[in-house]
Parts: sequence; structure tokens; C-alpha cells
Amino acid sequence: MERVLKGLEPKAVFRHFEDLTRIPRGSGNEKEVSDFLVEFAKKNGLEVIQEECLNVIINKPATLGYENSPRVILQGHMDIVCAKEEDLEFDFEKDPIQIYVDGDMIRTRGTTLGADNGIAVAMIMAILESKDLPHPPLTALITVAEETGMDGVLNLNPENISGDILINIDSEEEGTALSSCAGGVNNIIHLPIEWKEADSNKEAYKISIKGLLGGHSGMEIDKNRGNAIKLLGRMLEKLDDKVGIDVARVFGGEKMNAIAKTASAIVLIKNSEADEFKDVVKECEKIFKNEFMTSDPDIEISLEKVETPKKVFSQNTKDALISILRLIPNGVQTMSANINGLVESSNNIGVLDTKEDEIIFSSAVRSSVKTLKEEINKRIEKICKLTGAKMELVGDYPEWEYKPDSHIRNLMKKVYREMYGKELKIDAIHAGLECGLLKEKVGDIDMISIGPNIYDVHTPNEHLSISSTKRVYEFLCEVLKEMK
Repeated sequence: MERVLKGLEPKAVFRHFEDLTRIPRGSGNEKEVSDFLVEFAKKNGLEVIQEECLNVIINKPATLGYENSPRVILQGHMDIVCAKEEDLEFDFEKDPIQIYVDGDMIRTRGTTLGADNGIAVAMIMAILESKDLPHPPLTALITVAEETGMDGVLNLNPENISGDILINIDSEEEGTALSSCAGGVNNIIHLPIEWKEADSNKEAYKISIKGLLGGHSGMEIDKNRGNAIKLLGRMLEKLDDKVGIDVARVFGGEKMNAIAKTASAIVLIKNSEADEFKDVVKECEKIFKNEFMTSDPDIEISLEKVETPKKVFSQNTKDALISILRLIPNGVQTMSANINGLVESSNNIGVLDTKEDEIIFSSAVRSSVKTLKEEINKRIEKICKLTGAKMELVGDYPEWEYKPDSHIRNLMKKVYREMYGKELKIDAIHAGLECGLLKEKVGDIDMISIGPNIYDVHTPNEHLSISSTKRVYEFLCEVLKEMK
């Protein structure tokens, strides 16, 4: 198979990255890529541990003269968010990601790229196989299921890893090193469904909200982009008030930590109400287009007549559904008073689904302040009590607090200044990184996070800068050289 990225520099990094794009590695489906990394380590004569949860830990001895240097853990995750264009036929469990080069960017044909966090894995592999890069003793930690609750770190056996410094490579902005991040938890609402027999004389329509940009619920939550699931709740409420509707199904979003860019509902109306129903849908589309003309200019609402289902939600279930969608917190909740421009706490309702006996609302709650994360969950719990739903918290992970004194941070600032003649920006991020949990597993060691420019992460428009990747890789290698 001819290589799409052949000739790009650094050659080893892009060779490994392209190999990774050919391996299915959605969260929860990491066995093949985990085995691939184990075989890579064995091929290069490196000590490797594959944990039961499929985390891979690879150790490489220090090069000559670096034996007494601090041990550095290079860390990233092997899983990716699997999101695609709505009408694209693509199976993330077996199809290779279709990549192509567009100027300075690597793009895909309608799916997520997996540069989050495949480019970190590729960089780590290139460093591990290098024969001429001077470096301290290294441990590579490549985890599973980061995108769905950081289960890889939660299940990491501390006895399998140790180190003095940890460099996480899961950031997405060149020239910025992160030294703090938000904690988070997956908040799942379960609303029991009471069914009733559908009126066979009514017409059924599928309403779909689409065309939104979506995005990473940590990185893009401050961009005021529309959430299709929340907009669906507004529209259902308006339709029920104006014409009266029955609801048979609701669904939307793809991943809990991605801003929902599509949402749909199957609704039933009286034949005599069809014209007014369509007018209300058009009115909603006009309102949404006006409200999101800058952030989501391509938003649209489509109507499709469908076969009338045999059952619909009861009045109580419909009312509870609409209430939850209207009341659940979404978007930025508080901004930091300490760091200008930093989102302090937020919630993103990322997935809505209808099962046989319940409606499920899946949200990602984030905050750099533990009590504010708890406060958001308390509000959602109150909504559940009012509507007869139940709340479940899954995958709670801690915030990563800023350390005033950091050797690796100071070293990176020095190396960056020498290489590029400007200052490395030190920042915090609202998105969750594995560093908070890793601190609990490997101890309160010196940590920092870097990465190349990756755009529109968690969306089918995800793309990676080639030149930025080269610079960040060279910077990382130079930092390792300076650790003698």
C-alpha cells in the first residue's frame, strides 16, 4: 500500500502516525492497537508490559552519559473519538481512516483524524526506536479509554511504572505548555419511559437539527457553538405548545465529550395541524440561524415524513423529557477569576438516546474547582428528582493543580527561548488531561503537557499541522537532550 505521508518530516513520526490511522482504535476497541504497540516494542528490543486493561508500558534505557539523569515518562493515549459526517458510510471498527495532505495540513475524508492522540503515540514511537537521540532513561505510557472516562489511568497498576518527570503529549496548541487542567465526571440521566399506544390516524415526522460545527467540549466550550440536543429541547417545547405533539423517539450527538452537532426526534401530529407544524419548524430554524449566525452559520432543520410508530411516550414522559432538555445546564457555567479567559466550570450534554425502557442523557461535567463540579451535579440531581429520573456518575477524575516550582517547566522555557527566540506560554486548560489521575497513581512528580497544533478535535473536520508537528517533535527531542 502506497504511503500517503511519505516524504513528510520527521519521517519516523509520520510513518508511525500513518500506521496508526490504519488500525481501528475507538475507545473500548483498543486490543489491536495495543498488540501493535507491544510488537513494536519487542521488535526494537525494549522491555514492555501490556496490562490487563490493555495499557502499554515500554521502558528504554538511558543513552551513554545520561544514566544518572531523572527518568522521564512520555505519555499519551491510544484511543480516539469516532465521529463522522452523518451520511458517510464508514465503520470505525474495521475501516482505515482515509487521510490526505492539504498544504500544511493532514485531513480526512469525513471522519475524525485521530491526531488526538495518535500523533503523541507516533512521536513516542519515533523516540523509542531512535538510535542516535541522546536521552535520559525513558518510560512510555500509552493508555486506553482516555476519551470515555480515563479508564486506562484508573486501571493502571502503579507497580508497573515509576519516574521523576512526566511529559504528557495530549495538548493541541504549539507554543503553549500546560501545567494545570480541569477535573471532570460523566453525568448520565436515566429517564424511565411510560409508553402508550400511538394514534394510527396521526402523521409521523422525523425532525433533524444538523449543520452545526460541534467540537471538543473542553477546548471549544467557550466558543458559544450551538448544541443540537439543547436546541431540540427548545423546538419540542415550542411544537408542543403550538400544535401539540406525541413523541416516539429522540436521539442525538455522538460522544459525551463532543458538542452535539446533530439531534433528531420522531413526532406525531394531527393531519389538520400539518401546515402549522411545518410553520413552527421553519420559525425555529429562523430563530436558530439568527442566534448562531456566527458560530454555526450552516445550521438547518429538516423534516421527513416517516411511518407512524406503534407506540409513543406518555404525557408524563414527554413532559419530563422536555423539562430535562430545557433545564439541564449546558455550556460555560463559570469563568476563572484567577486566570484570564480560562473556563472554570462547564457542562456538555453530548449524547441523547432512546432505549426500550428509558431515555438516556449523557453529559460531561468539567471544572478546575472540585466543589463547582459537585455543584453542577447537584443541580442536575435536583432536575432528576423533579422529573422522576435517576442520575449516575461515571469516570470521576481529579483536576491537575498548578505547581509553583517545576524543573521541567523551567527547562522547557529555557529550551524554547533558545530554539525560537520567544517565550513559551505556560497555561491551564479546561479540557481534562490524564495528569490529575496520574498524580494519584505515580506520585506527585513533575508534570507538563505539550503538543502540536490540532484543529477541530472530536469532529470530522479534525486536522493536524505538519510543520507544527515537526517543530514540537524537535523541541521535545532537544528537551530530552538537555536532561543530561
